[in-house]
Amino acid sequence: MPAKAQHEHDVVDLLQAVVDTLPNVEARSGQVTMARAIADAIDNERHLIVQAGTGTGKTLGYLVPAIASGKRVVVSTYTKALQDQLAKHDLPVLSSALTPLIGREITWAVLKGRNNYLCAQRIAEIQEPKQHKLDLQEFSTQVKSDIDKLVAWSETTNTGDSGDLSWSPRDAAWRHVSIGSDECPGASRCPSGETCFAERARDSASIADVIVVNTHIYGLDVATDGALLPEHDVVIFDEAHQLEDVMSASVSMAISPGSIQHVIGALRSIVRDDALSGSLQQLASEFGGYIAGDVDKRVPLPLPDDIQDVLARLRLKIDEAVSGLKAISSNDESAKQRILRGQMLSNRLIDVIDGSLTAGSRTVAFVSGSKDRPVLELAPLHVGPSLNSGVWSKRTAILTSATIPLAMPARVGLEEDEVDAIDVGSPFDYENSAILYCAKHLPLPNDPRRDDAVHGELEKLINAAQGRTLALFTTYRAMHAAADEMSRRLEYKVWRQDDLPKMALVDAFAAEESSCLFATAGFFQGVDVPGQTLSLVVIDKIPFPRPDDPLLSARRDEIGKTSFSEIDIPLAATQLAQAAGRLIRSRKDTGVVAILDPRLATKGYGKKLVSTLPPMKRTIEFSEVAQFLKSI
Repeated sequence: MPAKAQHEHDVVDLLQAVVDTLPNVEARSGQVTMARAIADAIDNERHLIVQAGTGTGKTLGYLVPAIASGKRVVVSTYTKALQDQLAKHDLPVLSSALTPLIGREITWAVLKGRNNYLCAQRIAEIQEPKQHKLDLQEFSTQVKSDIDKLVAWSETTNTGDSGDLSWSPRDAAWRHVSIGSDECPGASRCPSGETCFAERARDSASIADVIVVNTHIYGLDVATDGALLPEHDVVIFDEAHQLEDVMSASVSMAISPGSIQHVIGALRSIVRDDALSGSLQQLASEFGGYIAGDVDKRVPLPLPDDIQDVLARLRLKIDEAVSGLKAISSNDESAKQRILRGQMLSNRLIDVIDGSLTAGSRTVAFVSGSKDRPVLELAPLHVGPSLNSGVWSKRTAILTSATIPLAMPARVGLEEDEVDAIDVGSPFDYENSAILYCAKHLPLPNDPRRDDAVHGELEKLINAAQGRTLALFTTYRAMHAAADEMSRRLEYKVWRQDDLPKMALVDAFAAEESSCLFATAGFFQGVDVPGQTLSLVVIDKIPFPRPDDPLLSARRDEIGKTSFSEIDIPLAATQLAQAAGRLIRSRKDTGVVAILDPRLATKGYGKKLVSTLPPMKRTIEFSEVAQFLKSI
């Protein structure tokens, strides 16, 4: 198999060969265009952005040319669910169809963060009767039972991957049998290194043609200068509209009373030094007191004197603890590992403190979390420099999504002359199958009459659709207020997003045709309900980002007067398009997207927002909507 990408017609033939093996699937022109463009991009080592609307079949559209290229490829997805879908369904199907045609076996591996795998060393320590008894004192009976089940599972699993469990252990139980990368000493320094599940996954990845990771792990690889992933020639970012946010979170630093407590816990499992623990507890609480009043606010850099002072004192104490750990000698392997983990965790905290105390003007400091659990975060003002040094300058990148933000290349540091962009559209007939309705007559979002008017409009819309509604809200308050009212006024079952876990909730909604599902931003994507069950998507407001978001406000300050059009409108457009994309999921689907925000029709930026939505017929007349819903 030549390393150079196969010619265009070969990629198209290979795609057709794969499609022919799939029941009820036909080749789509957008998918073919996408596959050709990706084959060219890999061949010519050019970055490429592909907007591929719902129904394009973008997974096959990027996997076939990537595999045909003969190069090592990393596919970076937004969610672990999509990772599992690729590894357990899409890649096996592709492998059996393509192997005979390209004359070589296709190999793939999934790589997740270390804390997604059982830790063989932790399991070994738990199995020591004396230690087991000591460790489990703090846990409830249910957590102990989960830990025992996980220990038993460790004997039969080949992967140790939490995604392969058929049940959900409690968080405390999983934390007890897994380990974060911050405290893992590495295979060479661990007696269980030979049987380590995370290392086994890394070994598989090091020889695979296709490595599937989530974008957070890819971001950590960039942040650690390539320490996590094997060398690769091509990276494909699926759901690329999330890239800036996820990358920003991955290369950020954070410190909180909780992260200090985690270090205290690790130290106490090695040595019971009440004076040291007491001092650290005191510093954790003092630090929490200084930042708790600034939740959701920016913190100036250099950090204020009181925060600098408490962090400097904390660093000295942790230094003292690390020196103490070095002085402990033990022949017991389990104790040695606890000492190593304590050192790793302590040194990681020292690194974060040092980074916080020396952060410069390209960094934004702010407090997230809540008053009870505040977190000081330091994030890059721009992710472009990190991505440029870690990705754009090193390998070919393909970025794809159903909705590509208007300003995306600039936001992720891609220069216009180094990237090509195409939009392959969608195979769905939006013009005849869907209507976009803007309720232009409703009061503006800040009008006190707004709630009553929205509830009246919702009631009319849901009755016209005979239930079958996904109603999406920009705040929990608005969602609960509307759900309370509709449950009172309507005969249809109204589900709310916190009634069940997300996938169980979507299944319950899909199973009862006349039911309604009310949810917030987490459901703007990842909800796939084809068919009659979903005939109406209601979006209560244009989903502009919060004006007080600390990181965005720093980015707005830097841009100045044009920040609304450069930051807020592209972000709102992407969210709106994702939400509207819940409606048409197959060729047979029909329905209405109703936006209960008059600004879509009355403000100049409304046209820009509408231009990013699928090409549905548009109306501001409720009578047209009612008639269309009746006809379906």
